[in-house]
Amino acid sequence: VAGLGNYGLRGTRHSVGMAVLDRLARQLAVAEGWRADRRCCADVTLAAAHGLELVLLKPRRLMNLNGLSVASAAEIYNLHPEDIYLVHDDLDKALGKVAIKLGGSARGHNGVRSCISALHSNEMTRLRVGIGRP
Repeated sequence: VAGLGNYGLRGTRHSVGMAVLDRLARQLAVAEGWRADRRCCADVTLAAAHGLELVLLKPRRLMNLNGLSVASAAEIYNLHPEDIYLVHDDLDKALGKVAIKLGGSARGHNGVRSCISALHSNEMTRLRVGIGRP
């Protein structure tokens, strides 16, 4: 599960994917386990939920390069694009509304576009979190 965003701009609506991952890590009681993984240039923690092993990932790159971190982690943890969930902001959804999208285009989102390019696939599931328009 990758929370997309701009690492240096945490706390902004554009980096809501990272905030969702922070919340998920707290709920799964692994928030203290975040560590910087230089192999994929991301903060990573491992969790278990409902019999699944999860890799939670917050790239330490700008949004338009998040895919490099996601692809590196996929290689390290032997994951396929269809195993990956991207959590990212969506300007076209009202603030706080969420939607799940299975594959498809990036719809203009630079972080998703970066992931599609780096993974050579658009098969990732996306959790789109509405941030509304300014």
